[in-house]
Amino acid sequence: MLVDAHCHLTGSYLAADQVEATLLRARSHGVTGFIAVGTDLEDSRVVLALTTRIPNIQASLGVHPHEARGWSPEVAVELGKMLADASVRFVGETGLDWHYDLSPREAQEAAFRAQIRMAKAIHKPLMIHTRSAPEATLRILEAEGADTVRGIIHCFSEDRVFAQRALDLGFYLSFSGITTFKKAEAVRDVAAWAPGDRILVETDAPFLAPVPYRGKPNEPGFVRFTAEAVAELRGISSLKLAELTTRNLEALCGWSPSC
Repeated sequence: MLVDAHCHLTGSYLAADQVEATLLRARSHGVTGFIAVGTDLEDSRVVLALTTRIPNIQASLGVHPHEARGWSPEVAVELGKMLADASVRFVGETGLDWHYDLSPREAQEAAFRAQIRMAKAIHKPLMIHTRSAPEATLRILEAEGADTVRGIIHCFSEDRVFAQRALDLGFYLSFSGITTFKKAEAVRDVAAWAPGDRILVETDAPFLAPVPYRGKPNEPGFVRFTAEAVAELRGISSLKLAELTTRNLEALCGWSPSC
């Protein structure tokens, strides 16, 4: 039983009439649970609706750093209402993206800090996006006391130094299709080395499809291939890796899918 710890099933990511067929294919690969991620208010509303309609979907709701330019007190109020729902297991995807810089960096930081504080207020873990901003991401997490709620470093793409600091804050490391890329040596090193009770697997669908689907649209079912790669790196069976990561997710957010 595998869980995709981070996927996008809504809006511009996946047509509404394709969701159930996509998840049916995922289940044929042994993937039975899904953390669906919202990236702005409207996307988060659609994600929340999915959790009421389709079994074994839980939510992570927030404002992505790409959308941080739209953060406001009014957005915070509306997001806060949705975060109170029992099906919402994480706050985010929030963090910093200094690769694309689609929102000003000061806006990204403000929205990031605000969402950490919201997570602390409701005692829910964080879903962290970080790209080209490793030191700033860790600095903010440390300064805001994010260790009190912990969370996921989603789509892990850094090295052992970053990983250790994130682990010291109580965070879990979620490995995506990047782990199957031969040139991603630092990520593969961390996937092999990280403590077994702190690892997860995800797709970030529709992005970053693993080998053998690299370059094609990703699907939650393809987390199987990432799991197989991580299992091989760690010298354990795919079944053991599936059990381990499902148990880890439950330990972090209190949820695991029903069979």
